This record gives sequence, C-alpha cells and structure tokens, in this order.
Amino acid sequence: MAQKSLVNEAQETQLVIELIEMGARLQVLEAETSLSRERLIKLYKEVRGESPPKGLLPFSTDWFTTWLPNIHGSLFANIHRYMTEHAGLSGIQATMQAYRLYREHHHLEDGQGEPVLGLTRAWTLVRFMDSGMLTLVPCTKCGGRFLTHTYDLNHDFVCGMCHMPSRAGKTRRARLADGTAREAAA
Repeated sequence: MAQKSLVNEAQETQLVIELIEMGARLQVLEAETSLSRERLIKLYKEVRGESPPKGLLPFSTDWFTTWLPNIHGSLFANIHRYMTEHAGLSGIQATMQAYRLYREHHHLEDGQGEPVLGLTRAWTLVRFMDSGMLTLVPCTKCGGRFLTHTYDLNHDFVCGMCHMPSRAGKTRRARLADGTAREAAA
C-alpha cells in the first residue's frame, strides 16, 4: 500500500482551492485530483460559502460552434495551444493559465460581467479537443484559427467574425444596453 505524502496532499488542496476560486465544478475537481469527494465538498463549502452546484456538466460540442461561444472558445483554445506548445505547460496547469489569460482579455475588453466561457466549459473544451471531437481550423479570409467539428468539411471555412450571422449580438441584454444608450443620448 502506497504511503500518502503530506506535501502532495497539500499541493492538491491548494490546486483545488485555486480551481474553486476560478469557478470549477465538483466534477472537474474530482477528475483533476485524487482527494475524496467528501473532502472536495468540504473545501468547496469553505471556499465559496455554499454547497457545490448539482447537475451534469456541459457535454455538447455544438455549443462551441455557435457564433459567440465559438469566438470565445476559439480565443481560449488558441491561448491554450500556445501555453502547451511554447510555455511548457500541460494538463490542468495549462488550462488554468490559459483561462486566466482569457479572463484578463475579457476583462480588458468590456470591464464588466462574466465571460461567455466559464472554467468548467474551458476544461470541457480542452477535453473535446484532446479527444479529437473539436479542432482549430484557419479562416480563409482572416487566417485566424476557429473551433469546428473535426470531421466537418472545412476547406473553405469562413469564421463568424468575417461572416457574421444576421442576428449576431442581438441578445436581450444588448438590446437593453442599446436602449439605455439611446435614452442617455437623447
């Protein structure tokens, strides 16, 4: 029977705390550490002050191919790819660092609100890419690399930024913000 190391356990506990603070769900914590479920739940309650959310993790690759999630997912995937190829990071460390940079970029862009891509979705995206379900394909117009299903026919791929759908950005929140801006201008 292998002897448990207090140092390894402390490192895993610190990793769990960081992941919880970044918004990881319990299933992510279970997959990335060897701590017991009971210990993870106690840590989650202590760090967040509430029980972990229940329910299934996102599991559809289709979510990442819709317009806005594709842009955000592609940004994260490109950052993650850079971290693994050039920064020497791998596994959960590469995912965490890429997510920090993604969040930093999101915060600089709009300065408010939650990003489209949460840590759990980012982690799921990495797993989809590692399993070959999603891949990055270059846009034939701008050259940027965007997420698509691996086995789609992508030889003439044009990204959602070069060819925006007609209803892009027409969310209820955007309409409300536009209405508030019009009232302020009047």
